[in-house]
Amino acid sequence: MSDEKQHPSSPHASGRPEVSRRDFLNEITLGALGIAGLGGAALTYQYFSPNVLFEPSTTFRAGNPDLYPVNSVTFLQDQQVYIVRTSGGFFAVSAVCTHLGCVTQWKPEANMIACPCHGSKFQPDGKKIEGPAPRPLPHYSISLTADGELLVDKLQTIKPDQVLTV
Repeated sequence: MSDEKQHPSSPHASGRPEVSRRDFLNEITLGALGIAGLGGAALTYQYFSPNVLFEPSTTFRAGNPDLYPVNSVTFLQDQQVYIVRTSGGFFAVSAVCTHLGCVTQWKPEANMIACPCHGSKFQPDGKKIEGPAPRPLPHYSISLTADGELLVDKLQTIKPDQVLTV
């Protein structure tokens, strides 16, 4: 038997070098610091990148006035707006209930706009009939473009008595 001492980096009896406890902990520490550094870099990148919501335009074309028959209420789902045509002209009414923001539904058999969630009911011109809604449905600005199409601007609310005559 020999009393030879093996150096920590020298091969062990199996032929593989023996890893000391210190080297093992150093490698674990470096790995953890590397992962933390990558996470910090990712969070920094996310913080400095723009946080923009891409919402649909608040101004949109609603088509030719001939698309809307007299005394009709047409729901434009993608814009959440009703285009109402009476014998007096056109107006645009929000389809979002003033109570809790639910999207209302046009009920042609009852000739009213109704909130399916909480029971608010409105006339076709947006006036409140009943229910918990605190206000009538707002009217949006509506005009004609140079090429004769209806143009609705949801950023401009107008008085309910303002009607676009064509």
